[in-house]
Amino acid sequence: MEKTNTTQLAQSKLRGFLSKILRLLKNFKPWKKPKFWSRLGIIVLILIIITSGGVTIYISSLDISKLQTPLAQPSYLYDQNGNRISQLSSSKIEPVSGQQIPLIMKNAIIAVEDRRYYEHKGVDLRSILRALYRDVISGDYSEGGSTITQQLAKNLFLASDKTLARKLKEAAYALKIEAVLDKDEILAAYLNRIYFGEGRWGLQNAARLYFDKEAENLTLEESALLAGLLKAPTIYSPLSNKEKSLERRNLVLGLMEEQNYITSAEYQKAILEPIVLKKESQNNLTGQYAPYVDYVIEEAIDRIGFTEEQILNGGLQIYTQMDPLVQEAAEDVYAESHYFPKGTADQIVQSGVVILDHKTGGIRGLVGYRGERVYRGLNHATSAQLERQPGSSLKPLSVYAPALEKGYTPNSMVSDHPLNINGYAPQNYDNQYRGYITMQEAVRQSWNVPAVWLLHEIGVESGVDFTERSGIPLEKEDHTLSLALGGLSKGATPLQMAQAYGVFANLGVMNKAYAISKITAKDGRVLFQAQPEAVQVTTPSVAYMMTLMLQDVVTNGTGKNASLTRPTAGKTGSVELPPVQEFAGISKGVKDVWFVGYTPELTAAVWMGYDNTDRDHYLTTAGGSEPAVVFHEILARALKSAPVVPFEIPQEYIEQNKLSNKLYKWYQENFYPKGIDTDRYEYEDDDEGGGNGNDKKNNKGNDKDQGRD
Repeated sequence: MEKTNTTQLAQSKLRGFLSKILRLLKNFKPWKKPKFWSRLGIIVLILIIITSGGVTIYISSLDISKLQTPLAQPSYLYDQNGNRISQLSSSKIEPVSGQQIPLIMKNAIIAVEDRRYYEHKGVDLRSILRALYRDVISGDYSEGGSTITQQLAKNLFLASDKTLARKLKEAAYALKIEAVLDKDEILAAYLNRIYFGEGRWGLQNAARLYFDKEAENLTLEESALLAGLLKAPTIYSPLSNKEKSLERRNLVLGLMEEQNYITSAEYQKAILEPIVLKKESQNNLTGQYAPYVDYVIEEAIDRIGFTEEQILNGGLQIYTQMDPLVQEAAEDVYAESHYFPKGTADQIVQSGVVILDHKTGGIRGLVGYRGERVYRGLNHATSAQLERQPGSSLKPLSVYAPALEKGYTPNSMVSDHPLNINGYAPQNYDNQYRGYITMQEAVRQSWNVPAVWLLHEIGVESGVDFTERSGIPLEKEDHTLSLALGGLSKGATPLQMAQAYGVFANLGVMNKAYAISKITAKDGRVLFQAQPEAVQVTTPSVAYMMTLMLQDVVTNGTGKNASLTRPTAGKTGSVELPPVQEFAGISKGVKDVWFVGYTPELTAAVWMGYDNTDRDHYLTTAGGSEPAVVFHEILARALKSAPVVPFEIPQEYIEQNKLSNKLYKWYQENFYPKGIDTDRYEYEDDDEGGGNGNDKKNNKGNDKDQGRD
């Protein structure tokens, strides 16, 4: 009983409490009190401030540095005549500045893409509400309502999904962009990055593709057509659907009239104009003259100091010494495999050639590999990492020119007797000896024994000195008699050999080889200017006498396959396999073959060999075969329109021989033979120098003195 009374009392108290609460709530009307609204206003204001602050902080934290970073500008290469020949770029876009975009193009884009562009601050609420209404009516949610600024933000920073979160981020990015860039900068950024169809990004590329002109020269009709492409580039492409493209163009023109960007008269005239396309006349320059371009990049980085990023994206204008006729001749010959020794299934015979103008040092043409191109891959024409022993092609530099400096003449007698100097016993390729012969004959037939004998007579250091003066680097180990046969510790490149032979072609003066004449910024500021580097290596008379002997090599000796219908001088070179166990039993194998030669106009060096020489990969040819033929083919094509001129006879030489003109008459009678058949190639292995020296003291590397022509 007592428990029941207690429960009833508690319930009564609870009902009373709740009744009071209900009465209080019923009579609670704060909005009737003056202080309520002021307090509520303060609360709402605080919430707005907090929300706005948060949004502001979020927007300010967005990173749009990608937009502010200048677009990559392609660099262009020019040939020796200032003609644009190649393009270097890591980007698919070639940007234009806001000043280069015609006003009519800007107006066309705004008319069709964002008519209130100059009125909003990145987000157009009116357009968003209109698009939302159309989406609800249609049910497909296809209307975007995005401004140009929002489209730019989406293209640069966001995925293309249609989610509310992405739209909010897009709006935030748009507000940030508008706070940082002005309207013209935003419009230029948009037009430089938007897709115009047919694989072309950016206004400049589109103008060139469809109309073969620069963006700044676009007309009203052309601007309207390009502006109309943006909605659906494939559907409205004038290349595949002219009717739809015309319809879309005229729609844009109508919008431009409606928004007072053009007059009614301009509109009426423009819609009557047909679509006139002009095929892009300028070929895509990307990848043009790749072998030469690769070396230009190498020279700009290693010798001048530019970075690869600057070269590919810096808008540099690189003026080179390339002659398209020479470069094309070299590339064409290197594309024809029958001019080269046959390789194996797993490895082709590699090669490199350099053709330069010995009067200036300018590299007119260059190919550094055979087969498929690898960007900045191995360059057998110039790379110090791929130096090869030059064999007998070094003899004019290491033996005969220094001998001429010491008073020898082409008619001086040299010894071709069995020779053994402190254990070093070179041999001729035929293992025969001819007694005393003229220096001229020794050069003509590339006998080894007379070359070694003569170097011993004049002193090894004389040969070292002339070789190094000619730009061929030597090691301490090279200061031996094997230098006579081109046996070097490291070797030489075709570029170095061509530069060195330029001494003879240019009357004793060596001009340092170079490819880049000048580099300027896009605005014309000169960033680099090549300075001629000429060195007087020897006298004009010595150089000319060397030329006379090397002409005889081409006319009557081991270099006949290099003969042209113009004065030609040169020297063959081959390097035998080293006498090691791996090559035991191989009697006629060589590692490297060369031909280095020149005409009055050009000097060229050709090398051939395997990248990896082993028992299954070696040559059985000689320098007088394929290398001489390649030399002939390249120069014959490169000089086919050049007039035939003789080698210049230096006045010094004339004065030295004024009492006796017999040598000159002999030269006239022997070096201008009538009816030279330059189409008949001789592939006999007549370019073979033996040189199996076994001197333990002088033979630092077993294959160093294996000169074989």
